[in-house]
Amino acid sequence: MTRRRILITGATGFVGSRVAALLSTGDATGSSPAIRLLAHRRRPRLGPGVRTEVRTGSLDRPDSLRGICDGVDTVLHLASKIGGTLRTCTEVNDGGTAALLAEAERAGVRRVIQLGTTAVYRDGRHLCAREGELTVGPTTATSVTRLAGEERVLASGGLVLRPHLVYGSGDTWVVPALAEFIRVVPHWVAGGLARVSVIGVADLARVIAALAVRDSLPVGEVLHASRPEPVRVRALIEATAAALDLPLPQGELTRAQAAEQLGAARDATWRRRLSLLTVDHWYDSSHLWNLLGTGPALEFAADFAESVPWYRASAGLSPRRAAGPGGGLAGP
Repeated sequence: MTRRRILITGATGFVGSRVAALLSTGDATGSSPAIRLLAHRRRPRLGPGVRTEVRTGSLDRPDSLRGICDGVDTVLHLASKIGGTLRTCTEVNDGGTAALLAEAERAGVRRVIQLGTTAVYRDGRHLCAREGELTVGPTTATSVTRLAGEERVLASGGLVLRPHLVYGSGDTWVVPALAEFIRVVPHWVAGGLARVSVIGVADLARVIAALAVRDSLPVGEVLHASRPEPVRVRALIEATAAALDLPLPQGELTRAQAAEQLGAARDATWRRRLSLLTVDHWYDSSHLWNLLGTGPALEFAADFAESVPWYRASAGLSPRRAAGPGGGLAGP
């Protein structure tokens, strides 16, 4: 295996910080690549004894990226702007990606892996959808501009990973959004039977680190990055309720009744969340796992339980470990 020289953007983020730690220590890959981190506002904290090169720069300031790829053979582009105006998202997700790719090309870097998102697909029922089957149709400033950046990476021959819902320590969206949904709609909606693709942040980081040190990568392709089997929304809600001491939903609502209660026709955020939690969003990730010859480290319930102490602490709850989530993986 070639000793890689890897640049990581987004190394202080939810996913990027774990990827940087894995690659810097060699814990997940068995190799010791040379690591360069692009730091923006915060310097990455990788633990005592970990030696990496840190460069200061920002994706929305292309001049600050000059020379960032010199001496590098692989770029892990894990940074993105989530939320904000179309202008600010464009500056980072599209313009910043373009500037980074220009530097990679100038330095002769051929290996680029970007962390993308399934939010670039047109919303609807996605049932074990394979890469290339779905039509893109993002609707938010974040997803529109992330798609623009992804398309640049693909056109350059890079690899784009698209996870769906990512949970774990540091998650400020998935489980908090589920908790809010439970509080606002304390009923089972459509039975909680929708199947959704999820992945724990530890597994996602391990996947990215393993790809980063491989000798060969798919060229100009998208890979879905989720657990091999979907999880029922009911299991996600049960896990969240157990973790945060929330009462389980009682009674049943149809999707239409929930939409009316939430005012989803007038509120794009609730309309999107209702779709995610009541309609199948299941993406076939077999290509990725077959490529790596591995699978998730733990079953869903055990994996989710690993992050329960963090979720409780972030919610201001006592540090006791919550009971394991009810439910489990759902088959097709």
